[in-house]
Amino acid sequence: MAGRILFIDDDKAGREVAFFNLRRAGYEITPAEDGQEGLSFFSPEKFDLVITDVKMPGISGIEVLRRIKKQAPEIPVLVITAFGNVETAVEAMKNGAYDFIGKPFQRDQLFLSVERALERRHLATEVRELRIRASGVEREIVGSSSAMKRLLEIADRVSRTDAGILITGESGTGKEVIARRIHVHSHKAEGPFVAVNCAAIPGELLESELFGHAKGAFTGAVKDRLGRFRQAQGGTLFLDEIGEIPLPLQAKLLRVLQEKVVDAVGGDAPISVDVRIVAATNKDLQSRIRAGSFREDLYYRLNVVEVHVPPLRERPEDVPALALHFVGELAEGRDLTVPPRVMEELMRRPWPGNVRELKNACERMVILCDGNEVSLEDLPAPSDRLRPEKTPLPGDGGDLPSLPPEGLSLVDLETKVIESALRLKNGNITKAAVFLRIPRHVLVYRLEKYGIRRGGSLLLQSDFSVSEAAPSLAEEE
Repeated sequence: MAGRILFIDDDKAGREVAFFNLRRAGYEITPAEDGQEGLSFFSPEKFDLVITDVKMPGISGIEVLRRIKKQAPEIPVLVITAFGNVETAVEAMKNGAYDFIGKPFQRDQLFLSVERALERRHLATEVRELRIRASGVEREIVGSSSAMKRLLEIADRVSRTDAGILITGESGTGKEVIARRIHVHSHKAEGPFVAVNCAAIPGELLESELFGHAKGAFTGAVKDRLGRFRQAQGGTLFLDEIGEIPLPLQAKLLRVLQEKVVDAVGGDAPISVDVRIVAATNKDLQSRIRAGSFREDLYYRLNVVEVHVPPLRERPEDVPALALHFVGELAEGRDLTVPPRVMEELMRRPWPGNVRELKNACERMVILCDGNEVSLEDLPAPSDRLRPEKTPLPGDGGDLPSLPPEGLSLVDLETKVIESALRLKNGNITKAAVFLRIPRHVLVYRLEKYGIRRGGSLLLQSDFSVSEAAPSLAEEE
């Protein structure tokens, strides 16, 4: 069974012999000369098995084992120990090692241990995938645009961590679908996925809905209620429209995130919970923080990593695949096609309601279709009228000009937009950043980078801190 193996051993001769034999047997081997180098190479996506010596300078093999099992408990680890060192072997097994191999080991012994470890890994992966499919949590994500590929790459990377995730994006972009993907790629994938739309539950009932209540806690509480946090025990709780949670309840939610306990309404004692929180919003939470309607400490607790879902108008190349998927899904056995003129119209529209609106349009065409192909006449009227009218920036002519055939300078264009936003907001950087929908420190960085003047004078270095002027690579991209 082929597999990708990380082999860590400070013994150069032994490492080279094992590398030669394993590669000759068809395995993909990455050698590392010590624990530090091995850990720098490791990631759950790159390897199916780790083999590590125990006694190495710097980081020991036992510490390598602990760190790998903490980061990726599903990856088997084989430990190489000196012959007859039973105590070390026992310690390794207690820390999660799949097996141990005594030095010096024979080639056949190494092959047998590797084959068994990889077979177990393969079977465990199959069982996990079957359980996930049986749970019905995952939803198919359709789209091959560069924006979607980048989004899924980020979502998959952060799903394997315990970091707080805030999914942002307009209504109808598919934030819950992304949340479900994060769940099924996380260490809690075999636990439940529980979704709560915070905007759909009245504020006075939301506390009981989230944290549960004891029998007799209030009128109508005829029995104990677990609440969504305890229903999601060992899994993921998805809090959609997190910006709609009332301010008093935000403090209680913050305590749950910090202390890992919930206080049921009318309960006698806190109850421990082990839940991954993924939140989502289509609102600008930073503006709500400034308005005093959302807690800043809760925002930073939820938003360790932000995953932004781009609107459909920014990825029109995904429209054909989505349309074909929806028509096929909704046709219920009918063999319907989408003619080119219909697809051209679908790609031309801005879809302010995003993927949800596109799906509704496809459903309408399928319902009204009499033949073998959907018709342009069965499409609903364009919803451009639902979009807010653009307000021209001061000094601008409204919409951006058409692109000249000789090309243009993106830097000059960005500079003009930033200058116009500053004029619109009377030189206020914070308000201009909100208007441009970028973090304040990113705007400050660009002001300095382009030498943009504010209020008639060049923005001085003293106007901002060094940390503000150094946005992350992800933000710059």
